[in-house]
Amino acid sequence: MNTVNTPNERPHCQQCQHFGVSWEPRMPYLCRLFGFKSRQLPCLEVLRNDGCLCRGFLKKTMSQPAQQAAPVTSQPAAPSGIERWV
Repeated sequence: MNTVNTPNERPHCQQCQHFGVSWEPRMPYLCRLFGFKSRQLPCLEVLRNDGCLCRGFLKKTMSQPAQQAAPVTSQPAAPSGIERWV
């Protein structure tokens, strides 16, 4: 698990894979790992209720940017009897 590196560093929910946003205005934040919604960030709720930093923190991985396709230089001819809509 990608946990927090140093003991003094707190987990940030926005950087966690389990963090989510709910549609409920009264409970806008959710933790998919522990299965709860809250008014405050889930890491603060865990700290308040458990007395420890969140042990389920898993840092989001950054996806690689998509490779751009090579520009098309010429279009192949359409088969006979078929019109090409461009």
